[in-house]
Amino acid sequence: MIKGEQGARDWCVDRYDPDVIAKLERFITLLGEENGRQNLVSKASLDHVWQRHILDSLQLLPHVSRETLWNGPWLDLGSGAGLPGLPVAIAEPEAQVWLIESRKRRIEWLESAIDEMELKNCSVLGSRLEHVETCDAAIITARAFAPLEKLLKLSARFSTRSTLWLLPKGRSGAQELSQQPGRIRAMFHVEQSLTDPDAAILVGKGSL
Repeated sequence: MIKGEQGARDWCVDRYDPDVIAKLERFITLLGEENGRQNLVSKASLDHVWQRHILDSLQLLPHVSRETLWNGPWLDLGSGAGLPGLPVAIAEPEAQVWLIESRKRRIEWLESAIDEMELKNCSVLGSRLEHVETCDAAIITARAFAPLEKLLKLSARFSTRSTLWLLPKGRSGAQELSQQPGRIRAMFHVEQSLTDPDAAILVGKGSL
């Protein structure tokens, strides 16, 4: 468990070079500016942005092998404010991150942020997930996208035997997983979040 805003920033600084940290800081500035125009994240969370949003996103990367990164696109479902997708794309240039978002104003902001930060490895698929063309995803993430059962149903067609699932689920994660069929329970395990002692990350591998 990483405590406090300074602890969260230190975790990032210890792992990434100054260029990455500078881009993360630019992302934080862009997020704060846009949040004044549309409600991307809760206003209160911006006072703890390294812990609540940056580390909360980047804590997924230690679960990802190099081989998995090279195996296809990273799909970030219902990307919204670009979380976790944008911090991941900043920190990991070898990841091909696709941000899936259907709301027009958020699509426009995500595209603007990608251009501003010159992220060549990140793009926006501006559509509802149901209308996105099927592909083989290396990694699937979703933060506050949908309850687990619905999330898995909507995204199953993107999964293969080698797909890695990284699903931050807050305090409901273990309970939601316990309500799934046995095959799903066996496919996933629960990891402790670094940012919240009561939150979980559901980590799984395979095709649904």
